[in-house]
Amino acid sequence: MQIKFFKILTVATCFSSQYAFSQFQTGTGDNAVTIAAQDRSGGARPITTTVLFLNITPESRGGGMGDVGVATSPDANSQYWNMGKLSFIDKGYGGAISINPWLRNLINDMYLSQLSGFYRLSKEEVVGASLTYFDLGKIQFTDISGNALNSFSPQEFAATFGYSRKLSKTFGVGINAKYIHSNLIGSIATSGGTEPGKAAKSGAVDIGFYYTKPLNINGTKNNLALGLNISNLGPKMTYSNDNQKDFIPTNLRLGGSFTHELDQYNKVTFSVDANKLMVPTTPVYFKKNNSTIDSLDKNNKRVIAFGEDPNKPLIGGMLGSFSDAPGGFNEELKEITLGGGVEYLYNNVFAVRGGYFNESKLKGNRKYMTIGVGLRYNYFIIDMSYLVAFNQNNPLGNTLRFTLGMVFDKQSDSVAK
Repeated sequence: MQIKFFKILTVATCFSSQYAFSQFQTGTGDNAVTIAAQDRSGGARPITTTVLFLNITPESRGGGMGDVGVATSPDANSQYWNMGKLSFIDKGYGGAISINPWLRNLINDMYLSQLSGFYRLSKEEVVGASLTYFDLGKIQFTDISGNALNSFSPQEFAATFGYSRKLSKTFGVGINAKYIHSNLIGSIATSGGTEPGKAAKSGAVDIGFYYTKPLNINGTKNNLALGLNISNLGPKMTYSNDNQKDFIPTNLRLGGSFTHELDQYNKVTFSVDANKLMVPTTPVYFKKNNSTIDSLDKNNKRVIAFGEDPNKPLIGGMLGSFSDAPGGFNEELKEITLGGGVEYLYNNVFAVRGGYFNESKLKGNRKYMTIGVGLRYNYFIIDMSYLVAFNQNNPLGNTLRFTLGMVFDKQSDSVAK
């Protein structure tokens, strides 16, 4: 049985050195070495993981600033970016709901939604919780002849609970614990499978650090903030059996923000984030002579020409992700994505945002500009962002995000500020 996964593959596609020359009995020769060398030097190798929705920006403020947020000022959605900064929020409790129609250039029934909230326990401590839900719409499965089988609505979600604490007036740490559930095919067997599919389940943690420091430069008020967050640190997941497990998107995010107050009503913030997926890079394999078919060794395993075996345990995969790219250090640099953005805020009421996101052509080629606006009125916050893709017919183009939030004071807030 063969199953068509158009939507699932579309989502995966949108996200996404050692010299080991040897001769093998499987037919690896000069032509295979040439093919492998070409693949190593110029082939596109986006890093692939499961549950990709965990790394989709769910809310509109960061979405309007080029997908940055690890070091921006804390708000009701800080748990996604960096739990370490949530203890610096100047409110007692609050929450937000975000709606993100996804890949609307291709599909009209796919949504990413997030519900988040926080509550201040004390001057130094804040707890938070969020639920992220990804609905891939309805999919019609077919067999190898194109005959219709069952239809199914794939769904994924992650429930997250976190704790943030100030360790000093300028430094905070935070940790999240999350449960991940992904059901992409229901009980239908995958292509070539003999057992019915099943929902994949896993747990993960996020660890975040946040530093913020007021600065007085030539009589003007400024603020410097730095953030570091490791998200989705957890075991592999499987949709079938323990012999077919995939990494979840463990991600290292490092960034900074600088806020300059123009006067008592106007201020502007510049932010930048760098991201690196801490999962193995797919190696380049030797090919059989005069073909593009992978060579196999005597144990029926594909023979690696460049790079490292991606079948590693969690810690080995994370640590090895900084040095396993087939193209060496140059390719490792290409695996870093960069986002930068600016936010102008008037009287803490009206905000205008813009940003840019860049990913190497070899690693997914996501390049886009973002714009956004925000409005705060009493306890209510409304944000919206819009994505403008540079690549023609990019499925990410015209992405809209909407966020509605509410934040409230507590009597103890005067102590916490």
